[in-house]
Amino acid sequence: MASCPINPASENIADFIYRYGNYRPLPIAQEDILCADFITLDYTIIYTPLENAAPVSLGRYSYYSIPGIFTLLDAGGLEASGISAVFNTPSLANRGKGVLIGIIDTGIDYTNPLFLYPDGTTRISAIWDQSLPEDRSAPAPGVPDYSAASGASYGTEFTRAQINEALASDSPFSLVPTKDTNGHGTFLAAIAAGNALPEQDFSGAAPDAELVVVKLKQAKAYLREFYQIPQDAEAFQENDIMMAVKYMRVASYLQGKPLVILLGLGTNLGSHEASSPLCQVLQDISRTLGMATVIAAGNETGLSHHFLGSIGADQEWEDVEIHVGPKESQRGFVLELWSAAADTFSVGFLSPSGERIGRLPILEENETHITFLLEPTVITVNILPIETGSGRQLIFMRFQNPTAGVWKVRIYPAQYFLGSYNLWLPAQGLISDETVFLRPSPYITITEPGNTPGPITVSACSHTSSSIYIHSSRGFTASGFIKPDLAAPGVDILGPSASRRPEPGVPLTRRTGTSLAAAQAAGAAANLLSWAIVEGNDATMSEAALKSHLIRGADRNPSLIYPNEEWGYGTLNLFQAFLQMRE
Repeated sequence: MASCPINPASENIADFIYRYGNYRPLPIAQEDILCADFITLDYTIIYTPLENAAPVSLGRYSYYSIPGIFTLLDAGGLEASGISAVFNTPSLANRGKGVLIGIIDTGIDYTNPLFLYPDGTTRISAIWDQSLPEDRSAPAPGVPDYSAASGASYGTEFTRAQINEALASDSPFSLVPTKDTNGHGTFLAAIAAGNALPEQDFSGAAPDAELVVVKLKQAKAYLREFYQIPQDAEAFQENDIMMAVKYMRVASYLQGKPLVILLGLGTNLGSHEASSPLCQVLQDISRTLGMATVIAAGNETGLSHHFLGSIGADQEWEDVEIHVGPKESQRGFVLELWSAAADTFSVGFLSPSGERIGRLPILEENETHITFLLEPTVITVNILPIETGSGRQLIFMRFQNPTAGVWKVRIYPAQYFLGSYNLWLPAQGLISDETVFLRPSPYITITEPGNTPGPITVSACSHTSSSIYIHSSRGFTASGFIKPDLAAPGVDILGPSASRRPEPGVPLTRRTGTSLAAAQAAGAAANLLSWAIVEGNDATMSEAALKSHLIRGADRNPSLIYPNEEWGYGTLNLFQAFLQMRE
């Protein structure tokens, strides 16, 4: 809101996600709410002074009211995806014209030639930089306050006219100071919609589409502390992503253009069955014709961040071993247990020195702080018998300064039906490689929000070896819903380098990850929406219909059974999707 008396991006402000309901209490007192940002008819973001909200814990607030933390999903496939064949077919070669591709990521290098028309003007319709102004107290001098333009209460928006004015100047960043210091967002934008460079054998999947970009601000310090995330990690707040989705939808409505939202972000927080606020907001998009969301599946396979538990009816407990690395011993980490069905569990602990903490009682909305005699460790345990969003039991464990070595979490069944549960450690980038489960499961490792039913969730494969990427997250969801939907090339994908040299051409490099596969699929979706809606072949194209077309056209290996946990329904082939329509 433009009338907000504070800048919600400030480190002194706490953010809460509020879901409307006749009997649902506010997470904080009404008089402590400084302002709010409306997301949908279901969700709004509430801002309050951090001093009034602290300490942030599940003993005071509901699980999903505290924003989750997301990170980047990264560590010549156009021919393999059937996109080049579409370009070479005159009746289909719309190349995404008239469609918006929304990039929610680390920003974009708007000066890169990959995003310019031949006359030097921009193909970007707008950029919302949530991180500006940098002091987060007032709009930057000479730069308009974003809130005055579109109603959000933080960040700065740059219009197409402003970007073009900057491009025509000798010092573009003095006029439009938004930058992609990471390069991830620029890379994804190029894969999805970068210009064709025939002399360098490069083209985006939808080179005639336009871009709308949100640069996410970094997560606030108090949330990094709550989730025990390093201060230098690439980490983004759930509520900021939700606001970015709203921004994309408003841009689509105002411009009257179809929209494909690309998300190369993910988290291991949550039930892994689309019960989070962000998942609900993304699912809501599936009801709007001409809009679709494409999400990276994640790169969690083989990283030992998931444990699939199973306790027999006559079994007293199960021990889950976690090797804790030295980096976590200096800080900590969080661990989540989600039950299956109506089962309930309790926990105990065994430290590396052999100190044993017995079975904790299951009390409604309790918070237990556990200290150790021989170790400087504090474990905070919140047991939620029924978490509101999922209806499942959640045990949230927060380890502070855990001693390096092997910890055992002893899982006790309380109410027994199936005896099944899942444990997740944080996703890669939010925890060191040395903190792992010693008996992990590679399945049910698709990161949120990739478990959302409506959107197109994409795993990564190699277009040269026709094999799945070794770290591409595997399905299905915790509730058995089929994810991923498709695989697409995501190994050694060519895209723009962060370094800009004076030599002719665009410096290129290669990256690997499911976010790159999702970027190609987003471009393919834009091409299909352009053919359907912009060219008038199917004005009622929905996300569900678009996904079905891509699934029907997917390449499938006759030696595999589909759908499966790695490939979903097969490998993206846009040309084959068009051919299937003839039948």
